[in-house]
Amino acid sequence: MSIKENLHHIKSTLPEHVTLVAVSKTKPVSDLLEAYNAGQRIFGENKIQEMATKYEALPKDISWHMIGHVQKNKVKYMASFVSLIHGVESLKLLEEINKQALKHHRNINCLLQIKIASEDSKFGMTPEDASILLQSKSFLELKNIRVLGLMGMATFTDDENKIKDEFLLLKHTFDTLKPMESFNFKPEIISMGMSGDYQLAIASGSTMIRVGSSIFGERNYSI
Repeated sequence: MSIKENLHHIKSTLPEHVTLVAVSKTKPVSDLLEAYNAGQRIFGENKIQEMATKYEALPKDISWHMIGHVQKNKVKYMASFVSLIHGVESLKLLEEINKQALKHHRNINCLLQIKIASEDSKFGMTPEDASILLQSKSFLELKNIRVLGLMGMATFTDDENKIKDEFLLLKHTFDTLKPMESFNFKPEIISMGMSGDYQLAIASGSTMIRVGSSIFGERNYSI
């Protein structure tokens, strides 16, 4: 099936409240344009330089989501255009994003990444860390960021019960943190679920899924 057909198939299965992020990392601009022409406007990248290059080459009504691990010294390369940064896991990173957002006279939307997987390779903060951060004076002083919710990545396994438990942990964490809403914490997004498990994620409370290979085909890691 073509990229257009893949997109239309996936979108036809999604509830209205679920946002689809097309994960376009390692894919050529031509593939993104095909998805764009099929109506997709939200793309997710995991390398800031690659995202910045694609931003320059593609229509400006695209919303760019940074879904990979973010290094503080790279924030400046995306601060002028990024729509949502998924993988925020420390106050120091939020402070850097706030600083760069201020330079560009804008607010930058973020998600806190919660570590729900048992794998050591996954990044993220504990639910307790997130609770402490959201109530801290330092966080409440950040005027140019908005934390719109949480992101999590499940363990890479065929054990659906394990994946479901991890997704439900993120949903529970979201529900627990929601009462801490403030002017820069507006919880509305639970970003979880990828090509192999997004139906399970949606059933567990996801409002945003990150789908790559089911749209664009398998990833090319040699790039």
